[in-house]
Amino acid sequence: MARKDITATRVQVYLNDPKVAEALAREARQGAVPLSQAAARAITRGLQRNPAADPGDRLLQLERSLRDHMRSTARDMQIVQELLVEVARAFFLRLPDAIVDEDPTVQAAVERRIERLLDATAARIVSGAARTRRAEESASIFEAWEPQDASGVREEPRSFQAAE
Repeated sequence: MARKDITATRVQVYLNDPKVAEALAREARQGAVPLSQAAARAITRGLQRNPAADPGDRLLQLERSLRDHMRSTARDMQIVQELLVEVARAFFLRLPDAIVDEDPTVQAAVERRIERLLDATAARIVSGAARTRRAEESASIFEAWEPQDASGVREEPRSFQAAE
């Protein structure tokens, strides 16, 4: 089998940056190729219009790490929201500081407000809007916490009303 002659073009490159020279030497060692071939590969990658991502690319690793962190943070925030609602439920149910609080109508109103808050939270989680929630959406969620009288008019919370 005859060896195919490949014409090579000789190019001299002077590297002033020791970090670049060190990286080129590292790439040559990893690929088990001479320094000139490692340089040729690096130049070829640099001249490609859409270079393939290097699996050892630090920026790509940081991006993947950030994406994974954002997913776990979103999951954790959903858990925290659910726990907060459960704490609110326990708070409303175990805070009968007045006889009127023991009234089944008042307890039903508290349950209704909590259910509305849970429904709004679940809808936000399902729609994926938890990350891109707008101010008016958050205002509608907190309406569930605001006390209202029978006609739907918001009233001052009992803790801020004058003592009777």
